[in-house]
Amino acid sequence: MSLDTVDKLVVFLAKRDGIDKLVKTFQYVAKLACWHVESTRPEAAERFKKWEVASGLSRKAFRTGRSLTGFNALRRNPGATPVIRFLAVLANSGEMVYFFFDHFLWLSRIGTLDPKIAKKMSFISAFGESFGYVFFIIIDCIFIRQRLRSLKRLRTNDEPKEEISGKISEIQGDIVMRMMGISANVADLIIALAEIQPNPFCNHTVTLGISGLVSAWAGWYRNWPS
Repeated sequence: MSLDTVDKLVVFLAKRDGIDKLVKTFQYVAKLACWHVESTRPEAAERFKKWEVASGLSRKAFRTGRSLTGFNALRRNPGATPVIRFLAVLANSGEMVYFFFDHFLWLSRIGTLDPKIAKKMSFISAFGESFGYVFFIIIDCIFIRQRLRSLKRLRTNDEPKEEISGKISEIQGDIVMRMMGISANVADLIIALAEIQPNPFCNHTVTLGISGLVSAWAGWYRNWPS
C-alpha cells in the first residue's frame, strides 16, 4: 500500500532530522516575524523572540550525539576514491567539531555550564561547521559533475530509450538531491559566517531568516519519504 501525505508526514517526523527541520522552520519564521513587528508591536516581537530562542535551544538538545554521525560515516563509507576520501575526512571532521562543541554551547545557554563560555563555544562550533560545509559543497559539486557526464553519455547512447529511461531518472534524482544539499550547506555557511566574522550582510535578520528557511526546506525535501 502506497503512503499518503499523512503517512509520509508521520514517517518524516519520526526521524530526528525531520523534527529538526520542522523546529528550524519555526525558529527562522519566528526570527523574521520578530524583525517585521519589532518597531510597531514590541509585545508581539518579544513573544516571537522567545519562540525563536526556545526553538534554537530545542534543536541543540535534539542534536545530542550527532557528533558520532560523521565518525560513523568515515568508518563505514569514507568514499570510493582517494580524493573523495580526503575531502570526506575534512568535511566530517569539521562537522564533528561543530556538533561536539554545540553540546557545550547548549549547556552554557541553559545555565548548566558557565554562561561566559557560550561565546567561545559558539565561535568554535561555527568555525567547525563552516569548515565542514565548504568540503561537503565541494564533494557534491564533484558528484554532480560526474552525474552530468554520465547523463550525457546515456543520452548519446544508441540503446533503446525504454532501457535507459530508468537510469536517467535515477541520475537526475541524485543531481536534484545533491543540489538541495548544496543549497542547504551554502545557507548554513552564511549563518556560520555571521558568527565567525560578523558583517552587515550575513548578520542582517532577513539574510539569516531566509538562509535558515532555505536550509530547513532543502532538508525537508531531502528527508521527505518517497
